[in-house]
Amino acid sequence: MALDFVAGCLGGAAGVLVGHPFDTVKVRLQVQSVDKPLYRGTFHCFQSIVRQESVQGLFKGIGSPMMGLTFINAIVFGVQGNVMRRLGKDTPQNQFLAGSAAGAIQCVVCCPMELAKTRMQLQGTGEYKSKKRLYKNSLDCLVRIYQKEGVRGINRGMLTTLMRETPAFGIYFLTYDYLTRSLGCDPDDSYMIPKLLFAGGMSGIASWLSTYPADVIKSRLQADGVGGVNQYKGIMDCVQQSLAKEGWRVFTRGLTSTLLRAFPVNAATFATVTLFLMYMRAEEEGVKECEASPTMQQPSSL
Repeated sequence: MALDFVAGCLGGAAGVLVGHPFDTVKVRLQVQSVDKPLYRGTFHCFQSIVRQESVQGLFKGIGSPMMGLTFINAIVFGVQGNVMRRLGKDTPQNQFLAGSAAGAIQCVVCCPMELAKTRMQLQGTGEYKSKKRLYKNSLDCLVRIYQKEGVRGINRGMLTTLMRETPAFGIYFLTYDYLTRSLGCDPDDSYMIPKLLFAGGMSGIASWLSTYPADVIKSRLQADGVGGVNQYKGIMDCVQQSLAKEGWRVFTRGLTSTLLRAFPVNAATFATVTLFLMYMRAEEEGVKECEASPTMQQPSSL
């Protein structure tokens, strides 16, 4: 499990650097007011942030993912590998169950991290230099929320995070396992790395598509209260208000930027994790063909 933990850390760091600018665009689009929209779409949002806030605007809130996402990925891959070992058999059902378990457990860290990230990404919207910075950094953001609202405050959006992450990670690992086996990602294959990148990227897209509406609601709940005004009473109230004002399309807000981000982020994450595990196990076991997971015999699968 130690190898899974280290591999997850490396994969998480690679993913954060690749995808954070598109995540900022996603959050801005998800929570913008329908009455006074600032952005017409993904690329207009991207251009507006760069023009109004400089390139640094795309990296607002990156401190939170850099601190948390590496640890989150370590939890995800560590738990998934350990659950697969306990389940014993490498089956599609077990892949889904192990992934779902990993997704649920990491929510304890994921929810506060995303709360801080969301608040930081919205701070100083449209300003080159924020005149009034409520939060100095991600840690200061969480401390201030805790002082004002307590434990409940820093866990705002926890239920929607669970609703999103639990099935999404099940689909994430199930899709990657299926694709790597179908593509035949053998260690001796000269095209192994492109195949791993493709499988990882498509796995990320599949997982996001499966639960994206829950992510929209989560972002809105976590952004609620910015500026001192609370708009939503809870999950159902947020769903009802969003549907009433914007229709079903509200649940696709920011989807384009999410998918543009999902492929490179998860391609980098899975390829990094898989190659690291294969290399370390080859070193430890002294064999040419090594497992890509403690629970599997095929090198094509995590």
